Amino acid sequence: MTSHPPENNPRDQRLITALLDVMAALRTPGTGCPWDLEQTFATIAPYTIEEAYEVADAIDKNDLPALKEELGDLLLQVVYHARMAEERDAFAFGDVVEAVTTKMIRRHPHVFGTEEERAAGVTAGFWERAKDKEKPDDAARGVLDGVPVGLPALTRAIKLQNKAASVGFEWPSLGPVFDKLKEELGELEDVLVGGEAASDRTKIEEEFGDLLFVVANVARHLKVDPEAALRAANQKFTRRFHAIERKLAQDGRTPAQSTLAEMDLLWDQAKAGERGR
Repeated sequence: MTSHPPENNPRDQRLITALLDVMAALRTPGTGCPWDLEQTFATIAPYTIEEAYEVADAIDKNDLPALKEELGDLLLQVVYHARMAEERDAFAFGDVVEAVTTKMIRRHPHVFGTEEERAAGVTAGFWERAKDKEKPDDAARGVLDGVPVGLPALTRAIKLQNKAASVGFEWPSLGPVFDKLKEELGELEDVLVGGEAASDRTKIEEEFGDLLFVVANVARHLKVDPEAALRAANQKFTRRFHAIERKLAQDGRTPAQSTLAEMDLLWDQAKAGERGR
């Protein structure tokens, strides 16, 4: 017997309807909000990306009240885009929900499929194969096509590398990746030592980009999310720098009123304090 997802409770349905009504009112000419009426897919897109990052930030901080609020803000972005599409007679919010529900059921036969499909469970590479079946059968379609350009650059680098690796364009181990990392670092140093950076900023940006691309490949081989790792490093830097500020404030000073040597010492103290916890 095929499984089906549980039905939503009536309260959820009423609240979603209320949110859709609010957005419709905001976008109604003459009586709606002037700012909301001026917006387009393009002008709202940056807010959509920002809200997704704020969701991730709340998760990183394990702040569930903030997560509830940020998820609401992200949901509003979906409702916003769907409303603008409905105004063009392209699709509506219900179509979005129906499409993603159908897709999730289709991609999870081990949960919603036949008894045989559920018994088979999940095999290696299942998710990618399921997604590939949904793509148009286009002989001209390249291996890297379909990786969104608007993704964060490090995330997109990982996805591009995974796509290339899926057809064999891949170093078999981490050793050659580290060799490439050293090579790219050397090329960046050569540009700087050669004085090219001063006259050709495009060249130094290119070499720096190549270096970051290989760093992303290191992360991929280590199965590390580079965006998450960098966010954690940013948080660590912020935490330790705040410790420097607090120590200096006890002496009635600010970082601008201290020396690099003093701040380095306080940094080491903050670092040691964290490791000693």
